[in-house]
Amino acid sequence: MSTENKGTAIVTGASSGIGEVYAERLAARGYDLILVARRLDRLDALAKSIGEKTGRKVETLKADLTQKADVALVEKRLKEDASITLLVNNAGISLEGSILDNDTAAIEQLIAINITAPTVLSAAAGKVFKARDQGGIINIASVLAFAPDLFDGIYSGSKAHVVNITLGLAAQLKGTKVRAQAVLPGATRSEIWEKSGKDVDALLPGMVMETADLVDAGLLGFDRGEVITIPPLADEGQYLAYDAARLAMAPNLSRKDVAPRYRV
Repeated sequence: MSTENKGTAIVTGASSGIGEVYAERLAARGYDLILVARRLDRLDALAKSIGEKTGRKVETLKADLTQKADVALVEKRLKEDASITLLVNNAGISLEGSILDNDTAAIEQLIAINITAPTVLSAAAGKVFKARDQGGIINIASVLAFAPDLFDGIYSGSKAHVVNITLGLAAQLKGTKVRAQAVLPGATRSEIWEKSGKDVDALLPGMVMETADLVDAGLLGFDRGEVITIPPLADEGQYLAYDAARLAMAPNLSRKDVAPRYRV
């Protein structure tokens, strides 16, 4: 338990899994909490448990991040509450089946939760934190951002978006005391698998990381100032080579003339 007061952290999708563990770890580090999710009963139970263990102030905020009005509630709190120093965009869903197996409503729900909400909230937090020159944004993405062919592309595409907005934020916040980090879990033991109808242990035997291990690694990466943290990747050189190749290609992506290989 920490007696240090680090301000208040907002954690979305906090009622279970990765969000729940982030809430516990951040309270132990000295943060008060605002826990955001749809299931208020579970939030209240978690808030009571964390408060009793750590002595931190823990507030709950019921919000369905598929609804614009509820996203606006969280955004308003970010803009108006000067005690908030950290945002953890954790809420996310996946689909049961592929993009071809789902209807418009299911696809729109994924986009709302995985793309729209973290984008709006990251923008709000980035603006207020930059103005104060203090704060942090942790966005939970996925290793599938780099491997869209492993599972359905709509989920991996949503997580690639999270990576991109984080990289963009980090570039714009360079030179300030505001950190932006994307954490890219591999298969992690959380309820998102059950909700999507997938048995993760059957799909990926021996490859499922425990949630607490994932969060602890993510926070260590945050402490180190990493923008991209990939807890399951043993060889950091592989990511660094990928990123170097991406940056090397960038100056060649826009030209007046068509590349010779496309000339008829």
